[in-house]
Amino acid sequence: MGDLKINERLIVINPGSTSTKVAFFTGDEKQWVENIAHPADELAVFPRVVDQLDYRLDALRRELHNKNFDMSGVTAIAARGGLLKPVSGGVYAVDEVMLEDLSEERFGQHASNLGALLAHKLGSPYGIPSYIVDPICVDELEPVARISGLPQIRRRSVFHALNQKRQARWAAQELGKKYEEANLIVAHLGGGITIGAHRRGRVVDVNNGVDGEGPFTPERSGSLPAADVVRLAFSGRYTWEELLRLINGRGGFVAYLGTNSAREVEERAAAGDEEADLIFTALCYQVAREIGACAAVLAGRVDAVVLTGGLAYSRRVVEEIRTRVGFIAPVLVFPGEDEMAALAEGVLRVLRGEEALRSYQYEGVGWANMEEKVSGDN
Repeated sequence: MGDLKINERLIVINPGSTSTKVAFFTGDEKQWVENIAHPADELAVFPRVVDQLDYRLDALRRELHNKNFDMSGVTAIAARGGLLKPVSGGVYAVDEVMLEDLSEERFGQHASNLGALLAHKLGSPYGIPSYIVDPICVDELEPVARISGLPQIRRRSVFHALNQKRQARWAAQELGKKYEEANLIVAHLGGGITIGAHRRGRVVDVNNGVDGEGPFTPERSGSLPAADVVRLAFSGRYTWEELLRLINGRGGFVAYLGTNSAREVEERAAAGDEEADLIFTALCYQVAREIGACAAVLAGRVDAVVLTGGLAYSRRVVEEIRTRVGFIAPVLVFPGEDEMAALAEGVLRVLRGEEALRSYQYEGVGWANMEEKVSGDN
């Protein structure tokens, strides 16, 4: 973004459930990226996600050794952030408190928890600083947005913070503004769907992409009538685990059509499958409805609606949504996501003095109940 002239050397680490991505950047230019696969049978021997640390570190070091990569010239390591205490968006130095929270899985298990741990283990022998950028625990909700309707349940912020904030910055730049000056609605459309109201650089409201809020997705149920969920839970047809799986993993397209492939559903609809056509349209309808809700959060003062994620490659998805929400604001489309570039860009902003570095140890807490944990892949 902008005229980037300094060529810092960055390693970027992004652990997923069955792989670890590693990339090398000079400045904002990606030189290479590798996806290190971890076979399921090899991962199965580890009782907890954090127990995979040394296994993945060895695989990472082998990959760099095979490339004859010289770590001594690396400026910094950027890693995907995991389940930590709720924090504001931004770039955080990996510190001892963060490492302890991740090692103890204090806020839940998730493959991304390994990001900062891997970065620290890899870089510390060389004195290379490590950072995380916009982790999935980013929580900037306003107090009014936390109210659910029951005091026993508090709304939480769990969303695609890294990609949403990256694309919001690009959108603001296209509008001739800084992110901190713009009001945007950003819809990340993928296997999970989260739609956030970005008010001048803060995501003041967003649906929880893991716990069943917002639109249904290719594999998640989205919001459901609460009383019907209670009836289903006590019907005797499902265990607790099975019902949670219906909400996150076996809902949406999977429940209705037996597939989580949006491309397949779109092709079936185009071939005359009326049910596929209806369900595909319903997903777009629910996304548009959530965007409208975010417009109300921003009191109608919206500079742009931003569509991103894998589903934004679909012309039909974009047009279905644009038709319903185009009256709110211009619709900008940034399809797909590039987490590796987003991580690199965040660290570069700090290294170049464009953004202040945040401290995890001293960051304020957004939740009242810090013992509450989340899990899943948003």
